Amino acid sequence: MRSIALLGLALALAGTGLSACKRHHETAGEKLDHFGDKVQDTLDPPKGPGEKAGRTIDRTLHDN
Repeated sequence: MRSIALLGLALALAGTGLSACKRHHETAGEKLDHFGDKVQDTLDPPKGPGEKAGRTIDRTLHDN
């Protein structure tokens, strides 16, 4: 019974360690997305408040 509990604890710790690594890659991807958004706004700025609001909504919902 004790070995099963130790095995469960080991699996939980291993899963926690693997999930912690994933966040770093997401952060780098998010930074790249924000950089791309800034480049798009520089090269093709929104024309008027309606288009600016639409881009903001699209970026918030990730529907580019």
